[in-house]
Amino acid sequence: MMEIRIGITQAPRDVVLELEDEKARAAFKSAVEQAIAGKTDTLAVTDSKGREILVAAAKIAYVEFGAPEG
Repeated sequence: MMEIRIGITQAPRDVVLELEDEKARAAFKSAVEQAIAGKTDTLAVTDSKGREILVAAAKIAYVEFGAPEG
């Protein structure tokens, strides 16, 4: 498991999610890069618990990738 934190502008709390493995991390990182580059308006991700999180790309303040557990 790996914890990811997404900071949202003008929001008091981070969005925290967990990803299963390195493959999921790589796919998420690619999606973040596309959102930040303006190639998509929305960052969409499904975490290890099956929750789907959508964040407006323009509202992403930062993304923190935690170290893998284990």
